[in-house]
Order: sequence, then structure tokens, then C-alpha cells
Amino acid sequence: MTGLIDTHTHIFCEEFDEDRDLAIIRAKEAGVTRLFMPNIDDTTIDALLKLCDSKSNCYPLMGFHPTSVDSNWGSRLATVEKVLRSGKKFYGIGEVGLDLYWDQTYKEEQIKVFIIQLEWALELNLPLIIHCRNAQAELLEAMQPYKNSNLRGIFHSFGGSLEDALSMLEFKNFMLGINGIVTFKKSTLPDTIAKLPLERLVLETDSPYLAPIPYRGKRNESAYLVSIAEKLATIYDTTLDEIASFTTANALKVFQNAD
Repeated sequence: MTGLIDTHTHIFCEEFDEDRDLAIIRAKEAGVTRLFMPNIDDTTIDALLKLCDSKSNCYPLMGFHPTSVDSNWGSRLATVEKVLRSGKKFYGIGEVGLDLYWDQTYKEEQIKVFIIQLEWALELNLPLIIHCRNAQAELLEAMQPYKNSNLRGIFHSFGGSLEDALSMLEFKNFMLGINGIVTFKKSTLPDTIAKLPLERLVLETDSPYLAPIPYRGKRNESAYLVSIAEKLATIYDTTLDEIASFTTANALKVFQNAD
């Protein structure tokens, strides 16, 4: 089988402090050969780089998460930018975007930070990994001026309607990131995905979050990506190998500088 790619995992986070190396081994044994790791903010850079410097199958991305935007966002974002421009190889700008679910206090600042990082992606020819929660209208409005640019990336953790999906896929160089949500018993996502071209989907875990069935409620990890791929095989009435071939090829269209 073609090796699976987890396009979004946070194995560098503290949830894996007790068994990080084992989690990476389990992923490899499950057939998940590459792990792309979006940064969260200025406080997670050291942990991210320490892991990715030591593991050849771990690929670091650099960015500033919308829920980390606060009154001190300017200096915190500057720290992220300094690392991004340090000469170290990164594979994308992420995790970036808008999140208006918990708090809208810094809505305008979130939009500003998102656009700054979008400009980095264009300048450096790197993909964007976009987080969007309760903010799709605002996000797509911010992206509208760049619709016909060379911007590419992934709309991470897609869980919306068919209308939502089609609006996002109007950005021709973007994929939808499909994770454990698609396996949840009450999820309507399988019906939506069935109407979308497999050529526009990539796989992700978002570990340690959103563990798929049959692991729901437990800490997620990259090895569980297989359960998500198996669900897609059922949705598209095809083989696991076919899902692996498509989604891996799609991921490499996004991460063009991956080895």
C-alpha cells in the first residue's frame, strides 16, 4: 500500500511526553510514513523543532494559531516570523486562520494576523494550513483578494456542509483536510464527502484531538489515520490502497518541498 500521510498532527505537544517515540513508531508500523506538524504559537516552537530535528519523517510548519491572538500578538507573531526566516526548512505556514467559537474579543486582530501570514505563504511559496471555526464567512472574505493567486494549502478539519465545501474548493489550489469527524456516528460528513472529488481531499488526525471511531474519547495519534482512510474507502466504495494513493498524491501537491 502507498504510505499514508498525516497532514496535521501535534505529536510535539505535552500530551505525548510519556510515549512520543512510541507514537511515531506506531504510526510507521500502521503505514503512516510522513507526519506534517503545524506549529501552534511562540510557546511551542522549541518542542516542535526538537522533535522534527530528531525524526526524519516529521516535517515542521511554522505559524501562529488564531486562538493564541491576544493583546501581545505583535511581539509573539514577530517571534514566529523570526524563526520562519531563520534559514531553517519549513514545509508550510500553519496553523493559521480564524476562530470565533470561544471568544470574539480579538476578531479584527485575528483577521490581521491571518492576512499577514497569508502574505508570508505567497512570498515564500509555502502552503497554508487553515483553521476555521465559526468564522467561514469572515475567513473567505479575507481570502477573496487572493482567489486567483498561487496560494495553496489545506482547509484543516473540514466538517461543514456541501455548500461550505464548494465555497472552499473555489480556491483551486486548496484541499479539504478530513479527520476523525468523518467516523463519528452522528456525523453528516460522509454524505457531504460522497459528493466531492477524491482529488481534493487529504487525511489528517489533528492528534491529540478528534480521535476517530473506535478510539473516540481517547488521545488521538497518527497511527489512527488508518481508521479515517478506511472510512473514506467505504464512502467511495473503493480500496484502502486507492484512498492512500489519492490522498498521498494530493498531500504532495500541497507540500511541494517535501522530500
